[in-house]
Amino acid sequence: MIVGIIPARYASTRFPGKPLIEIKGKTMIQRVYEQASKCGSLDKVVVATDDARIAEHVVSFGGEVVMTKEEHPSGTDRCWDALQQIGGNYQYVINIQGDEPFIDPSQIDTLASVLKDGTTELATLIIPVDSHEVLFDMGEVKVVLNDHQEGMYFSRMVIPFIKGVPQEEWHKHHNYYRHVGMYAYRADVLESVCKLTVSSLEKAESLEQLRWLEAGFKIKCAITNFDSHCIDTPEDVEKVLRLMNNPD
Repeated sequence: MIVGIIPARYASTRFPGKPLIEIKGKTMIQRVYEQASKCGSLDKVVVATDDARIAEHVVSFGGEVVMTKEEHPSGTDRCWDALQQIGGNYQYVINIQGDEPFIDPSQIDTLASVLKDGTTELATLIIPVDSHEVLFDMGEVKVVLNDHQEGMYFSRMVIPFIKGVPQEEWHKHHNYYRHVGMYAYRADVLESVCKLTVSSLEKAESLEQLRWLEAGFKIKCAITNFDSHCIDTPEDVEKVLRLMNNPD
């Protein structure tokens, strides 16, 4: 069984109250919840929040919600808190980003597809890189895979380096991928990674998945071709609205 958990904080540094902003008649958190609820692979969808305003709103549109502690440093920790409260015999948790209101349900199903045999410890989504601009955008996290389609390393830098080829052509000479921020955790592994202390690589790149790799866990990567759009700032809302109005 798989539960989808949507962490939703009110106190965002760059965009306070972000889950409750309205986008064409619905709040962002309602849009995420409704998209996630369309997934056939999820047995339950729950919002995990630390704010009563968000919790009341989720209840108002018929969603499930649990109240979690305020001090969690990441969505991963909030997912573990929520899972303990939900109970039930869930083998996996999928952490669904609460700031991607137009996530395609098939993205979640793609991630869930690599969990079927129960051996996968952790999993995430990746998307092919097809341009020099995206490849060298330090805001985009790149991933290097092994032969088992597991992430060997995640970095804001471009890896691997291609010797003897102009940087503008690198994406044409290697299959580069960038990370899409959705995670799946086997329940026992979720408990374990939440007990790990911050690692040196994690500090260097500000990427929590490096802590898991340093501790010896394996992260299976599933490829998606859908690029859901994250809202981090008020300006991003306008970008998303433009995309809605002009999908092509």
